[in-house]
Amino acid sequence: MERWRGYNAVPSGFGRSVVTIGVFDGVHRGHQATIGHAVKRAREAGLQAVVLTFDPHPSEVVRPGTHPAVLTEPRRKAELIAELDVDVLCVVPFTLEFSRLSPEAFVHDVLVEHLHAAAVVVGDNFRFGHKAAGDGALLRELGRRWGFAVEDSPLVASGHTVFSSTYIRACVAAGDVAAAAEALGRPHRVEGVIVRGDQRGRQLGFPTANFLTGTHTAVPADGVYAGWVIRGSERLPAAASVGTNPTFSGEDRRVEAHILDFDGDLYGERLGLDLVANLRGQVKYDGVEPLIAQIKEDVAQTRTLLRK
Repeated sequence: MERWRGYNAVPSGFGRSVVTIGVFDGVHRGHQATIGHAVKRAREAGLQAVVLTFDPHPSEVVRPGTHPAVLTEPRRKAELIAELDVDVLCVVPFTLEFSRLSPEAFVHDVLVEHLHAAAVVVGDNFRFGHKAAGDGALLRELGRRWGFAVEDSPLVASGHTVFSSTYIRACVAAGDVAAAAEALGRPHRVEGVIVRGDQRGRQLGFPTANFLTGTHTAVPADGVYAGWVIRGSERLPAAASVGTNPTFSGEDRRVEAHILDFDGDLYGERLGLDLVANLRGQVKYDGVEPLIAQIKEDVAQTRTLLRK
């Protein structure tokens, strides 16, 4: 998969393409269906399949301070999109100037002049242009004017629940990582660089890897989770804790993972943490002994869950 930073990076001689557009945070099952539709259409027509996305999140530029929790970091999002057999990922720097493009200017400048779109695939709720003034009906009208087809990709749902990034963020925030995984098609992943903590886990007999996560990372509700630490191609079973360590009157909210049967130095490494199941909420214990007993139970439960 080729990766372009901005639509001005389109090489000369680039032919016609099938384009799908969106933030695609999470690359969840709905996104996968939309991108898959575009790829299928491109293969049938012998054209390039292009995913057009934006960085940073448009909300942060248009309404500073409203950046939603991030389900997938840019690098992870690119990896997931590449797995869908896309030919080109074009990441447009989202600026105030870009946000002020009218729907007509966006279509003409980006889709027609640069990406030479033969078809555009969008979700049912797609909006575009300044103040999100453009919708599917306008896109189809502009397509007729400039010679590209518009195809809708239906929303993906389970029962009455439509899978969306907003829904998944709510699941993660509530600690319902199982529901988030159903909508994502895989476990929700938290990523971060491993930094030195208080060494308290080691003193208790359960050393932990402390994740320094990004400012907007979608971190689940406080509690204990079973999951996998992702280290390159390795998947290491782990019991993870999210919270402030109330037994020790902690104040900083942390993401820590005790990797089962692991002994090594991970400081400075960037790792992922795939969250599979919520074991329990965060509890303040009266002392160290009941805490150790509970951690032993958490580890045993984690072993059982992950074996399945």
